[in-house]
Amino acid sequence: MSLPQSSVRIIKERGNLPTKSILIIEDEKDICDLLEYHLKQSDFSVIKTQDGPSGLELAKKHPPHLVILDLMLPGMDGKDVCRGLKANPLTRSIPILMLTAKAEEVDRVIGFELGADDYVTKPFSPRELVLRVKAVLRRQETPQEGEKTIQVGDLLIDIDRHQVSINKRAITLTSTEFKLLVELITHRGRVQTRERLLDKVWGYTYEGYARTVDTHIRRLREKMGSLGDLIETIRGVGYRFQEEEE
Repeated sequence: MSLPQSSVRIIKERGNLPTKSILIIEDEKDICDLLEYHLKQSDFSVIKTQDGPSGLELAKKHPPHLVILDLMLPGMDGKDVCRGLKANPLTRSIPILMLTAKAEEVDRVIGFELGADDYVTKPFSPRELVLRVKAVLRRQETPQEGEKTIQVGDLLIDIDRHQVSINKRAITLTSTEFKLLVELITHRGRVQTRERLLDKVWGYTYEGYARTVDTHIRRLREKMGSLGDLIETIRGVGYRFQEEEE
């Protein structure tokens, strides 16, 4: 597939190249330019395009460290782009931050169910968005302290390999889901508030984002099947991973 030159622009820095690249898939030029400016100020390199098909192709040819994906795109919407990224072995591990003008909970839920790691609604603060990008990248890369493998019954977590298996069968988790599971299981038996999970897993404590935790917990439980019941809801407080029975 050939990419029209007018729709794709790869931004290169002079001197030392930044180590992290961000792919922006956004059809509004003003927003693209705004994102580009603030990301470059934070020493990211930027690849940007204005449509879904070229975004998918760019992600395969120039795998970025993170994708900022608009939900409403012409021709191919962000949900289909997200599905395409997660279906391809070359791109499925790339974290996705969804950018959308829709603030309804259903849109956030759909994004998370498709594998997005975070979301920002328009209008947004560029500074907050850059902080969210950094937080997503940190939780994908920061090695966990302590145990290198954790096993609870049929559930096995390999921290170094970033892999989870149940009954020796691998399950695919986003970087956020993985860190959330590790955070819960390393504190098994102890209640973790939504606010603490937001701080430890997402790296922010903005008021009103507690529902983000609930959505990811629900998705994590679904992927874990019957073992999802090990994650208990403590009404009005947060969540707890059950301790192993003696």
